[in-house]
Amino acid sequence: RQINCGTALGALHSAHFGAGTGQIWLDEVTCLGSESSLIGCQHSGFGSNRCEHGQDAGVICSGPIRLAGPGSTLCSGRVEVYHNNSWGTVCDSNWDLNDAEVVCRQLNCGSALQAPQSAYFGAGTGQIWLNNVTCSRSESSLIGCQHSGFGSNNCGHFEDAGVICSDAIRLVGSGSTQCSGRVEIYYNNSWGTVCDDGWDLNDAEVVCRQINCGSALQAPRSAHFGAGTGQIWLDDVSCSGSESSLTECQHSGFGSNRCEHGQDAAVICS
Repeated sequence: RQINCGTALGALHSAHFGAGTGQIWLDEVTCLGSESSLIGCQHSGFGSNRCEHGQDAGVICSGPIRLAGPGSTLCSGRVEVYHNNSWGTVCDSNWDLNDAEVVCRQLNCGSALQAPQSAYFGAGTGQIWLNNVTCSRSESSLIGCQHSGFGSNNCGHFEDAGVICSDAIRLVGSGSTQCSGRVEIYYNNSWGTVCDDGWDLNDAEVVCRQINCGSALQAPRSAHFGAGTGQIWLDDVSCSGSESSLTECQHSGFGSNRCEHGQDAAVICS
């Protein structure tokens, strides 16, 4: 957030981007996540450490883009980009799956399933930064696609563009929080649940990491956060724990199950 690069996708250790030189200024950094700068977080004092440069820390950020709006998740929502010190939306003129594909890849959210138009995730506020976006799918970021210029449009926020990516996942249910709840995934135009057959901490670990919620503390079964409705999309899920998304794990096939919603699976993340 401090360098206007969107949200954090990875917090890398062990000099992932190579070892630095010179001073190691900070150690034992403990942020709440709400601080305005890194040096505003708790730490052991400037220059006070017992580290080597082989322990240099790194980050992977989403870029100046985010998904927002009612019903949004980490991988589905209204598309907003950061420009000129403020967040703004994207007009849906010519908005299609090619454009959504770039957004989904930029956010490390898999491939694009839908490119919703007409403020599907609610109308934004403030600037409408992009219009007539035309991506070839190969661009590394949305602002690298052709467009009519920042702020150049005759659109209203009722035309705000959105995306739904293949790794769209959410935690919901009675008593759920941002990092605990019934697991639901988006497939074939609807949200559905996961059956708890074989559900364990390895499976929960993948979910927790996928939604940037730390590690798995528990893998509750039997509709711990209440029974869902609609489809039960996954059953017999078997993750090694290293997969980047739940749908990459072994399972019995989308919609193939012998379950009831009383068996809906859940996670509690750290």
